[in-house]
Amino acid sequence: MDFDLQQLWVDNQSAIISAALQALYAVLILIIGLAVIKKITGVFKTLLRKRGVEETLIPTLSGVLRGVLVIVLLIAVIDKFGADTTGLVAVLGSLGLAIGLALQGSLANFAGGILILVLKPFKNGDVINVNGETGAVQSISIVTTTMKTPDNRVIYMANGAVAGATIINFTQEENRRLDLVFGIGYEDDFDKAKEIILKIAADDERIHSDPEPFARVGNLGDSSVDITVRLWLKGSDYWAVNFDMLETVKRAFDEAGISIPYPQRDIHVFNEK
Repeated sequence: MDFDLQQLWVDNQSAIISAALQALYAVLILIIGLAVIKKITGVFKTLLRKRGVEETLIPTLSGVLRGVLVIVLLIAVIDKFGADTTGLVAVLGSLGLAIGLALQGSLANFAGGILILVLKPFKNGDVINVNGETGAVQSISIVTTTMKTPDNRVIYMANGAVAGATIINFTQEENRRLDLVFGIGYEDDFDKAKEIILKIAADDERIHSDPEPFARVGNLGDSSVDITVRLWLKGSDYWAVNFDMLETVKRAFDEAGISIPYPQRDIHVFNEK
């Protein structure tokens, strides 16, 4: 039997026109929707930059937003063809749950990376202490933070662990306080020792005069009188001043005849008959 195209058109004219219109509407929705999504993600990126969000995080967040909007758009297009999208939404929900459970650790690191990049507890170049490790931050990705220790070890930390840990940032503030303790003998003049320490601090241009250097007897130990010293300086000068103060005070104490005692005990022997 010959295929009669004209008869097919006559018998199904209304259905064909309806299907064609639905397909046209779906294509228009798809085209317009993609253009709108592009505009929305562009505005979203601009807002993130104005808010000062880390540049590394912007592509990730905008990509997530774009993915969600595209899925919603595709569901709307499929629905335009008259298909039941309830089952599709349920499948996507179940699939998302399964993926979330399978990638639970990775998602925790991802969420941790977002928190770090948004809250900015540290940035590249900062010296921090995390989970007992101290080093300079080399890079912050969406899942890991890379640090380099003073002895040139490179440490890669999962952002999930970093975000949940106590973070000490040594360089976030411009100035730091250097705390030192110098022990002298009980027979030595502690006023003279304090005078020597404060004179050395006043002569060092790296040590701030405001707040002024502090030196007081902080503890009467078993073998020494401990003088507590507090000095304010730039964070970049911290270790240099620390070592210089130890060496300079030791030399000055030696010249002044002030002893730095080592731990000792007095033993009394009783001879009982």
